Amino acid sequence: YEIRFGFWCRYRNKIIGRTMRIGLIGKKIGMTREFLDSGLSLPVTVIEVEKGRILNVITKERRGYDAIQVGFGKIKASKIKKQMKGFFAKKSTEPKKFLKEFRVDNISEFKEGNEIGLELFKDQKFVDIQSKTIGKGFAGVMKRHNFSGLRASHGVSVSHRSHGSTGQNQDPGRVFKGKKMAGHMGNKIRTIQNLEIIKSDLENNLIFIKGSVPGSKNSIVLIQKNVKKINRITTLEKYKKIQEQISGVKAKSKNKSKTPEKKEATAKKTASKPESKEVKNKWR
Repeated sequence: YEIRFGFWCRYRNKIIGRTMRIGLIGKKIGMTREFLDSGLSLPVTVIEVEKGRILNVITKERRGYDAIQVGFGKIKASKIKKQMKGFFAKKSTEPKKFLKEFRVDNISEFKEGNEIGLELFKDQKFVDIQSKTIGKGFAGVMKRHNFSGLRASHGVSVSHRSHGSTGQNQDPGRVFKGKKMAGHMGNKIRTIQNLEIIKSDLENNLIFIKGSVPGSKNSIVLIQKNVKKINRITTLEKYKKIQEQISGVKAKSKNKSKTPEKKEATAKKTASKPESKEVKNKWR
């Protein structure tokens, strides 16, 4: 989050400031699969998240808003500028690769020097993840904007994958801004919302997430609590319900198979009792 100046930028900063949440910066390692107890496998993305250290506590008296500045990652002291060396020396911490500012409602809960880790998402089911998408280079309209292209048969000469006309006549005499055309595809910062947390490994600082996490392998990722309040059942809860239903059906089928055998046994007993009485009466 960076502060911008000007009337509309001040308005934008206010809006963004309301929605800012504390998050963690991690590294996308790659994909694997997680097996459930039933044997089903879930595709998950593994993200390595190192603990962040609070370097600065910003108050309303100093800057007009409450926030914390958190440092993530390690970097050699020889790779940073003198100004940053002095900053880290003043805070008596090792140099950090990334500095991120998060706005906070209650500033008294945070102190300089404290560390923030995966414990932040302890009771969290869904998260929002932001990263830079994979760059695809210069792409045509069929790949970039899903155009159908021109005819592949007669009447079209060497322009089967072109976009067609892009403007009008002398009036307006220009191409409107935002026109879908060929150009650079990907390599943009995007946020994917409501991705599900399958598991988190606190010992190895790993978090396993189900869903499409933007970015390539070894890309830097920002993980935050989800903004939207959703009433969605997680996949783990869903499969637990299914297992309970299956076990309930099995139990009912076992009970049904036992009851007719008992009825037959009781019927045989009742049928055999009066015959024995009649035999006794005859001998008398």
